[in-house]
Amino acid sequence: MSELVTGDAVVLGLRPARLPSRALALAIDMAVVWTVYLSVSVGLAIATASLDEAAGMAIAVASFLLVLVGAPIAVETLTHGRSLGKMACGLRVVRDDGGPIRFRHALVRGAVGVVEILMTFGVIACIASLVSERGRRIGDVLAGTLVVRERVSAGRVGVVPPPPPWLVGRFAGLDLSGVPDGLWLAIRQYLTRMGQLDPQVSRSMAERLAGDLAARTGASAPREVPPAAYLAAVVNERQARDVRRVFVGADGSGGGAVAVAGVPAPAPAPAPAPAPAPAEGGVSVAAAPEAGGSSSRTGFAPPA
Repeated sequence: MSELVTGDAVVLGLRPARLPSRALALAIDMAVVWTVYLSVSVGLAIATASLDEAAGMAIAVASFLLVLVGAPIAVETLTHGRSLGKMACGLRVVRDDGGPIRFRHALVRGAVGVVEILMTFGVIACIASLVSERGRRIGDVLAGTLVVRERVSAGRVGVVPPPPPWLVGRFAGLDLSGVPDGLWLAIRQYLTRMGQLDPQVSRSMAERLAGDLAARTGASAPREVPPAAYLAAVVNERQARDVRRVFVGADGSGGGAVAVAGVPAPAPAPAPAPAPAPAEGGVSVAAAPEAGGSSSRTGFAPPA
């Protein structure tokens, strides 16, 4: 697993689920799915008793695909990686970078699961999970996902803090396609735990991560923006793009800023202001707001 180690020897990382908890969650899911499948099959057999053998076979195959394959995919997509068994065991399927899964991830996991779980009674999945360092089965490897332990003590639960309002949307021109999932995961882990670190250690880690991120995007981080605030703003921009991709469309129609992580989209200014001088790398940053902003809500103070 991609891990980030602080100067105080604190490891910031997700807790991957191991075989026993995953097997229990899978057993619960399979019990529910097979119960539904058998009930549907009996009902269809009674309702289609008058049809010929070919029609009955087609209906049986369709019910198999819809219930045993399609239903788990739909559930994981709609619940963002939490099936009934995973909810009972405190597990969740996430992307390699720690973000929520989408339909394509659930589709790959479900399609591979037909062979890996249904046709081999889970033998291949168990072997793959045992030999994998992070307990992943083949479907997870191909889909780029990871099953993690979601149920932890309240003191360890952390969320990615929203960026300061004066930075929302300021990095819309960055090219984020070259940032690997491992770096996104490290940034998420840092942002959720930065309040627990020594200030000097936290700043050092933020500067290192900001440098790595700037190298991957090809644009230098603005010098007047604190490194931690820069990281939060870029993560917010990536989340906003995910939202637009899902709800607005890949063509970008619909326009407007997207609010992410509880931060409203900034209202348009009543009158155009002079354009700020571009920072190194071609990324422009708006001027800081007046004193008394919402730094207490975000945890980031505007630059002096």
